[in-house]
Amino acid sequence: MEEKNIFQVLDENGKEVTCEVLFTFDSEETGKSYIVYTDNTTDDDGNVRVYASIFNPKAENMELIPIESDREWKIVETILESIQEENNK
Repeated sequence: MEEKNIFQVLDENGKEVTCEVLFTFDSEETGKSYIVYTDNTTDDDGNVRVYASIFNPKAENMELIPIESDREWKIVETILESIQEENNK
């Protein structure tokens, strides 16, 4: 049985939401670590919502830091697209 890596975050209303880690990766380009996760909800088109943040893997308490630059979002999108292509094969 596969063990899921889960954590809780507070949403904008202060409600605790359980999220599942999909994967993490380090970018040599930015020198940062990224976490890609989902709360397993779907959008209006039925697609599972996926989120990404910067995090410090060495921190005792995980803090999610928003990705604010277009360059960093492009890096995350490229990784997501390559994983999706692999899964479609």
